[in-house]
Formats: sequence, C-alpha cells, structure tokens
Amino acid sequence: MSANSNQNQAPGAVLNETQWNAITQAIAGLNKDQLTWVSGYVAGMAAAQGAAVVQDAGIATESDSKASITVLFGSQTGNAKGVAQQFHAQAEAAGYASKLVSMADFKPRQLKNETHVAIFVSTHGEGDAPDDAVELHEFLASKKAPKLAGLKFAVLGLGDSSYEFFCQTGKDFDERLSKLGATAIAPRLDCDVDYEDAAAQWSEKVIGALKDDLGAAGFAQGAAQPVLAVQTGESVYTKKAPFTATLMESQKITGRDSVKDIRHIEISLENSGISYRPGDALGVWFKNGDELVAEVLALTELDGSESVTVGGDALTLRDALTDKLELTLSYPTFVKAYQAATSSEALGALLAEPAQLRTYLAERQIIDIIRDHPAKVPAQVLVDALRPMTPRLYSIASSQAEVDEEVHLTVAHVDYEAFGKRHQGGASSYLCERLQEGGSVEVYIEKNDNFRLPENPDTPVIMVGPGTGIAPFRAFMQERDAQGAEGKNWLFFGNPNFTQDFLYQVEWQGYVKSGLLDKITLAFSRDQKEKIYVQHRLLENGKAVYEWLESGAHFYVCGDATHMAKDVEEALLSIIREHGGKSEDDAKAYLVAMRKAKRYQKDVY
Repeated sequence: MSANSNQNQAPGAVLNETQWNAITQAIAGLNKDQLTWVSGYVAGMAAAQGAAVVQDAGIATESDSKASITVLFGSQTGNAKGVAQQFHAQAEAAGYASKLVSMADFKPRQLKNETHVAIFVSTHGEGDAPDDAVELHEFLASKKAPKLAGLKFAVLGLGDSSYEFFCQTGKDFDERLSKLGATAIAPRLDCDVDYEDAAAQWSEKVIGALKDDLGAAGFAQGAAQPVLAVQTGESVYTKKAPFTATLMESQKITGRDSVKDIRHIEISLENSGISYRPGDALGVWFKNGDELVAEVLALTELDGSESVTVGGDALTLRDALTDKLELTLSYPTFVKAYQAATSSEALGALLAEPAQLRTYLAERQIIDIIRDHPAKVPAQVLVDALRPMTPRLYSIASSQAEVDEEVHLTVAHVDYEAFGKRHQGGASSYLCERLQEGGSVEVYIEKNDNFRLPENPDTPVIMVGPGTGIAPFRAFMQERDAQGAEGKNWLFFGNPNFTQDFLYQVEWQGYVKSGLLDKITLAFSRDQKEKIYVQHRLLENGKAVYEWLESGAHFYVCGDATHMAKDVEEALLSIIREHGGKSEDDAKAYLVAMRKAKRYQKDVY
C-alpha cells in the first residue's frame, strides 16, 4: 500500500481502507450474540494494549530494550505466516511486547540480542526450508552461529506426513537452537495438513508459559480468549468458507498421443467479488469418486449408512468418505491406526521398518493399503484412521485484467495403472473427469506474495516453467500485456514432445509476434536421443541469462520441487560462477542477495 493510503480512510478517519475491509470481512455473517462477544473481546484487547508500544517488523522501538517476543515466520505458501500472525495477535492481546518479522527480513546475527523467539516455519520438497527461511536456517548450522544461552524459544513446524521429511525444517530449528544453548519454552509442535486446531492449542500454551517472563498485566483478560481470525484482501471467501463457483470449461490441451493428460480449466467467479493477482493459487475442494468410496466400504464390510462424527459434525459414513476424508494420498498415521484396528501382522512388520514403510507408501494410495489388508473395521474407527480432506492448490493461469470474473487453471490429470488397478488423483480427476461443465465447485484464493511480478513494469523477467509450471507465467504475460509493460520477457518451457505437449502454443507464438515475449527457449526432452531439460537450455544460454540478471531481471521458477527446481538452481549457480567470474561462495551470496531482493522467486510443489 502506498504512503498516501491514509487519504482513503474509513468513516471516522481511524482505519485505513485495508483495515476497514479486513474487519468487515471478518464479521460478515456473524449473528447478534457473536457480534456482542467480538465487540467485548476487541474492547478487552484495546485495554490490554493501552500501555503497549506498537512495533513494525524489523523497526526498533522503545520495547526493544526490555523483554519481548519476536515472532519469526518462514512460509512458502502463506500457511506458516498465517499461524504466526495469529500468534502475534494473541501475544499482543495478552499485553506482551511483540513484533512479527519474516525470516527474510531478519538479520541472523540479531538472534543473540533476542530474549524470546517463536518460530513458525514450513517444510517443502525433500525437507527443504522455504525461501525466506534459507539464510537463517543455514546460519544456525554454520560456525558463525553464536551461543544463545540467554534465549528462550518455541518452534511450530508445518508439513505433510505423506512426505518422508515431515516438518524437517522445524525440527532443524529446534535442534540447532538447543545445541546453541537456547531453552525451549514448550516442546516443538509438528503440524500435519489439518493444523489449525493443534496450532491454536499450542499457541495458547506458549502464551501462558510466557506470563512470568514478559509480565503482561493484560494476560488474564487476553490470553485465554481465542484470537479472531482476520483474512486480509477483498474477498470474504476463505478455505473454511469457500465460494461455490461454476466449472465453465475443461479442455484437454495435450495431443492424442501425449504421455500426459493436461487440461485447461475455466471457472466462473461471477458475482463473488473475488479478486486475485498473478502468482496467487486457487484452492479447490473436491469430492472423492463414488466407485472409490464403494470399494472402501466393501473391503471394510460397511454399507455407508452408519452414523459417524468428523470434526464434531454427525453424518453418514458414505458422506464422510465422499466429502470429508482423504482417500488418495497415503501417510504413516493411517497405516498405524489401520494396523491397530485390524491387528495385521504384515502392517505391523512394515511399521517396524520405517524405510520399507516409506517405499511402500510412495507407490500406494489409501485404497491400495486397504486392498492389501481387507478387514471388517468399525465405521468410526475407519473415520478416525483417515486424515481430513484438504483442498488442493493450483497456480492460477490467468490475469483478471484479461478474464475478469473468471479464473483459469492448468491441471495435470493424475491417471495411471498400478497393481492391476486404475488410480487417479483426488482433485485432478474431479476437475478433469467427474465434474461436468456447468457443475459447482467450492473454491477460494490462496494469496502468494512470494511469487509476484516486479512492481516496476519496465523490469525484465526470466520465467522457467516446464509442464504445468507454465500456469502462472500465462497469468504474468496476460498481466504485462494489459499493463503495456516495457520490461523484456524470456520464457523457458519444457515437456516431452513438441507436437503433443507445447501447452498454449498459439498464445505464446502470439506474444512473440506482438513483441511482448522477447525470447522463448524450448526443451522437449523426448524429441531427440538425449534427454534435454530446461536446466540444459539455461546453461546453453548462460551468457545471455547472466546479462539479463546483471540488468536487474527477476528470475522465476514454477514446477516440481524435488528435481526440476534443484536442477535449475544448480544451473543458475553455474551460470553465475562461469559468466560472472565468481567463486562458489560468491555465487551463492549473489543468489541469496537476489532472493532477499525478491528477484529470485519459486512456486514449487
């Protein structure tokens, strides 16, 4: 928001426009009793903060000289940031001196001057730290890290237990701070995909444990109260309160002989008031297929009419399996609970060998585990063994400057044969096959401020997006076209075959013809004997890539985190070393500087 934003204030000239929007969104739909509770709670917060000093992230104020808590977050998609914001609000409601800071804006050497730190950090890929946490994460593992005997800390990690390195970054921070002599305020919490309730309980526990250290007079009134969740932005629709949209189009955009089934999806947001920016993602709530649900019921000797409870709601087992529970992604907690319910010796043996269990799960969906070990299981026991369904996030492939009240996606339909059976992705099969055009789908916008076009439209950009990683760059180009941006644009795109897999070919050729897209470099891996990928094309064009970087270009990567993104980063470091004449350490420092300046951004999964 600009420095002149105070000119656009709400009535009374107390709140700016963003604050006013946030409040009206947060209270939308509350009944009289709820509004009364909220008004009393907010009044209590105001009283608790009467003597508190307001702080901005990274800006020194009076409270820096006394005991305070610094809330640090490292977040790739925004979840860790959201939980940190809730904790920060709760700390302030308790009357504590508190500041909220992104790890990207925190100087690692400042840690030795802190008294209390709460860390909220996600993990992605193979146990990798999010981009904004990399520098602090590496610093704490280095010889430069100071002794921290005077520091008290708490760590909350976010992750997905279906991955091997579950919450690894949070574990790393916890271990490294302890080794440096810091004292834990509370045990580390490792949160799975359904993290909200566990995170809220942990936050309340930590806030309570800080009472003696931070001596807040407002504690009794503030900390015991739940913190009101405020979603900023222009839409009232959220993950928990999605918008019921309409599927307009689902069109296959790969050829008949392609090894991939990739669809262009168009969804209507008409009359929603939803707005989004290039770089954001669309959260999609889906339903499990009827055939899949029927097979789970048959294998567990249940008929689906049984009454069960999910998250406090009573419903039939069939409805729970269709709408509320994860049946595709597999994870160790299901195996543990299902083994306890079935007394399966084979599953017990797998649980005793973590490496074998991971290999087993990597190749199987939930249905495969039940197929391998069918047994009669009580309905509620089955429900409790399964993880709550979580929406899938898809990078948005459109700009509202061009499509208005629509949102476009580029979706790979996960559809393959394994163990003699057809397997499909939960959300991708819903969008690409089971949901008919004109059908309803529940969606919301997941903002991603870590993947944005440069503020200056004259800044050059390099975009690397193989496969469905092309999606946000289609949005980027639509936006820059609408802006009349003068900045140069260079796209690196890869897929198996030119004739079958050149996604949005006509559009890209149109951008080249119009002059908006200055360069397009293609890597079709199977069109020649040796495999060629985008990282190879980057190295081939290394001199020009480095020249673009030196002229201030922003560098973007979207797609697979496990292999592609790592290979692209290695190629980028090699280019910086070779064409910049830099040592390995200097090349890494160059990339870190780009990341801190938000000139190197990744949207990986």
